[in-house]
Amino acid sequence: MHAVRSPAIPDVLLLTPRVHGDDRGFLFESFHQRRFDEAAGRSVNFVQENHSKSGAGVLRGLHYQLGRPQGKLVRVVAGSVFDVAVDLRRGSPTCGRWVAEVLSAENARQMWIPEGFAHGFLVLSGSAELLYKATDYWSPQDERCIAWDDPQLAIPWPLAAPPVLSSKDTRGTPFAAAEIYP
Repeated sequence: MHAVRSPAIPDVLLLTPRVHGDDRGFLFESFHQRRFDEAAGRSVNFVQENHSKSGAGVLRGLHYQLGRPQGKLVRVVAGSVFDVAVDLRRGSPTCGRWVAEVLSAENARQMWIPEGFAHGFLVLSGSAELLYKATDYWSPQDERCIAWDDPQLAIPWPLAAPPVLSSKDTRGTPFAAAEIYP
């Protein structure tokens, strides 16, 4: 697995597996603990894996858990998404900055989003399915949401039409008023 650190936020990794394919199909190692830990520069323990399916134009985010932060290893197994991570670590030189990548079943890339970040994505295809490993359990009372269209963050979501949002995501907090990590 080849890892590339984001130049904007070095703690975020873009991982690209070595895909072995022929006329029968393909095979790739989607996760290898030792290689992942080497790329991340620390030992990471995943405790939960989630599978999400969304339709075209769905935008989810920007979500995070304050009291029980989750690191997430995100990959797309069907379709494609514009995947975003926002640094919310107070005192970090990159606090308030974001990185984005197109993740798809076709490119097989994965994004490592460490604890202390908000995460969101926009479905670019007819539908998309994501799998993501998390370093802590889902904790509804700790869940927070930053407005996806916050002007201070100015994320250039590649929208062809207004996004499809959950009621929670329509009520996202402005970045300037959001609770962030100590």
